[in-house]
Amino acid sequence: MKNIYLDNAATTPTDPRVVEKMLPYLNEYFGNPSSIHSYGRKARVAVEEAREVIAEFINCKAGEIYFTSSGTEANNFVLFGIAKTELIESGRKSVITSLSEHHSVLETCDKLADEGFTIHRAAVDKNTSVPPRNITELIDNDTSLISVIHVNNETGIINNIEELSAQKPLDIFLHTDGVQSFGKIKTDVNQLGVDAFTASAHKIRGPKGVGFAYVKSGTPLSPLIFGGAQERNRRGGTENVPAIVGFAEAVKIASKEMHNNYEYVKSLQKRFLEGLSSLNDNSFIINGEPHKFPYITSITLLSGYYNNDIEAILMYLDINRIAVSSGAACTSGALKPSHVLLNSGMKYEDAAGTIRFSLGATNTPEEIDYTLDILKILLRKFRK
Repeated sequence: MKNIYLDNAATTPTDPRVVEKMLPYLNEYFGNPSSIHSYGRKARVAVEEAREVIAEFINCKAGEIYFTSSGTEANNFVLFGIAKTELIESGRKSVITSLSEHHSVLETCDKLADEGFTIHRAAVDKNTSVPPRNITELIDNDTSLISVIHVNNETGIINNIEELSAQKPLDIFLHTDGVQSFGKIKTDVNQLGVDAFTASAHKIRGPKGVGFAYVKSGTPLSPLIFGGAQERNRRGGTENVPAIVGFAEAVKIASKEMHNNYEYVKSLQKRFLEGLSSLNDNSFIINGEPHKFPYITSITLLSGYYNNDIEAILMYLDINRIAVSSGAACTSGALKPSHVLLNSGMKYEDAAGTIRFSLGATNTPEEIDYTLDILKILLRKFRK
């Protein structure tokens, strides 16, 4: 059995078709898209065609797409850009988010708090979802912006952004972090009812180092990066043309293959969940139920039954050629339990035994079966 990669929520293998499209822009079409000569014009055309592809995919105008270096930068750009501009224009300085957001949103909100903004963090339920009422009950006359993740990157729960959009006042701007959902499920920004949407290429078999922010026309926005007139004066810096071209190609592929990929990964998750059920004697739990997003399956080994040393658990799986994650960020070399699970009410000792399996269309049923076989041994090995 070859090495098995089940950490697709962290990053995905770049599609060879994407690499092929990028190569000419690393070689002969190397011009700066801000240059007026033929080299620059060739690069500019590629960037604008990519913008059109992405805009069509999420049902917006091309001029509402801003390219960034990552989903993290896109989240920073949108939150800082809207909150600070709205403070200047309306005086409102209250932002609402949730306790289950990606760190790129949580830490941006922490920084806004340091600068005098009021940050409200809505509670999550036991399944790690954010009920819209938990957000709307925090709204007041000072609220300018709401940011709630679309699909949680640790548990795969899908938040009801459409319902939240319908319930909030029209003059409050709504952002959703779509890094995990984009290219895997439908993300029509008009249907979602959002004013801003962010995503990244490397989660859908595109290159690392490129993301985008959709910002609806008329939404207040100021730059995060200064020093150039690129991206309509809102994001300085020479565009990463090869990565942008690769991103567009990944989106083209997703537009053709998303439905089939979804159904295929759903069948893999069903196989995996059935196998987990046969191993479970109530000694571990499966997070984020019900499972409507097949790409992420998170399990927690209960501390009453297992010695929850997550580093040892992940290393054991890696030694057996299975790459997964704990679903939590690695800070200063120490793996910490998921803030998402802790905020859903899970005990620290239990959360410390969490394994995130994130599937992709490149995985196979045989890999799922092998993983289940290794998990069966792991459960015995780490049993108290």
